[in-house]
Amino acid sequence: MNEKSYTELMKIGAMQRQKKENFVQDLYIDMLLSEIQLTVQKEKLLNRIDAAIDQQDQKTFFHLSKQLTDLNKRFGT
Repeated sequence: MNEKSYTELMKIGAMQRQKKENFVQDLYIDMLLSEIQLTVQKEKLLNRIDAAIDQQDQKTFFHLSKQLTDLNKRFGT
């Protein structure tokens, strides 16, 4: 029989918990980075849309508005 001691079992359990905690932490980091990326891209597009409105550039306005819509769909907002 290949029985493990209590200490070995505790070490294995601790390693498994650490792996789960690392996974959750990585998931939070990915979510945070995605949120930052969305915010920055959205802000840039909104500034460019405002500039197109100020310049009365309808073609650029529609193009940038489409990009903003696509960005919102991609990030589910």
